[in-house]
Amino acid sequence: MPSMRKSNSKGLQVRSSAFGHWLGCYLRLMRLHAPIGIWLLLWPTLWALWISSSGRPSPTVFAVFVLGTIVLRSAGCVINDFADRHLDPHVQRTADRPIASGDVSPREALVLFVGLMLIALGLVTTMNSLTVQMAIVGAALTIIYPFMKRIIAAPQLVLGLAFAWGVPMAYAAETGEIPQTGWLLYLCALIWVVIYDTEYAMSDREDDLKLGIHSTAILFGEMDVAIIAGLQLVLLSGLFLLGRSAGLGLWFLLGLVVAAILALRQLVLIRRRDRDDCLRAFWNNAWFGGVVFVGIALEYIFRVD
Repeated sequence: MPSMRKSNSKGLQVRSSAFGHWLGCYLRLMRLHAPIGIWLLLWPTLWALWISSSGRPSPTVFAVFVLGTIVLRSAGCVINDFADRHLDPHVQRTADRPIASGDVSPREALVLFVGLMLIALGLVTTMNSLTVQMAIVGAALTIIYPFMKRIIAAPQLVLGLAFAWGVPMAYAAETGEIPQTGWLLYLCALIWVVIYDTEYAMSDREDDLKLGIHSTAILFGEMDVAIIAGLQLVLLSGLFLLGRSAGLGLWFLLGLVVAAILALRQLVLIRRRDRDDCLRAFWNNAWFGGVVFVGIALEYIFRVD
C-alpha cells in the first residue's frame, strides 16, 4: 500500500507539472505576463468612456470594455504569433514565443483564438446594436493586421485602426452615436498607435529588413526620429483641440503638459536608435496614456456644475 500511494503521488505531481507548463505556455501566448499592450489598448478607450459620459460611465459598459480589452488584446497576440510562426524563430526577441518554440501548436493557437473571440462576442452582445455592429469591424481589423506586415509599407496604420477602434465603440455604447468629438479622439488615438509602434519597430528594424517585413520604422528611414517628433506634436495638438471641444479645462491641460514631457523623454531615448532604448520609449507610452486619463478624470471630479 505505501508503494501504491507513492506511485499515485508521483503521478499527480507529473500531471500537475504538465498542466502548469501547458497553462504557462497559453498565458505567454496571450502575453498576459506582459500587460503593456493591455494598457496601450485600454487608455484611449477609457479616455472615450469618461468624455462621452461626462465622467460618469455606466458600470456595465465600463466592466464590458475593460474585460473586452483584455480578451481582444489576448486574441490579437495569439493571431499575431500564428501569422508570424515561420518568422519568429529567426528573430532573437521572439524566438522563445510558444508557437515559435514548439510549445503550442498552430492548431491549438487557432482554437484558443476562436475561443477568445467568442468570449469577446458574448461580452459585446450585452451592448446596443450600434456597438455590436462596430465590434464586427473591430474583429476584422484584429484578424487582418498581422498579415499586413507582408503587404503594405505602413502596417502600423492598420494597427492604429484596430487599436483605436475602442474609442468610437465607447461612444456608441455610452451615447448610441458617435459625434465629431469621438472621431477626433479616434484620430488622435490612431496617431498615438503609429508613434509607439514605430518606436517598437525601430528595435526590430535589422531583423525585419532581413526577413522582408514592412514597418514604418523602415519606411521612415533616417527621418524616423523627426517624423515621430512631428506626429507627437500633431497628437498633442489634436488632444488640445479635443479638450476645447469637450469643454475640458485646467486639469486636462496639466495632464497634457506632463504628457508632452513624456513625449520629449521618448525622443531622447530613440535619438541613437539603440534597440533597448527604443523599447524603453515604447514602454513609456503606458505612462503617457495614463497621465492623459488622469487629467480627464480629475477634470470631471473637480468640475463644478
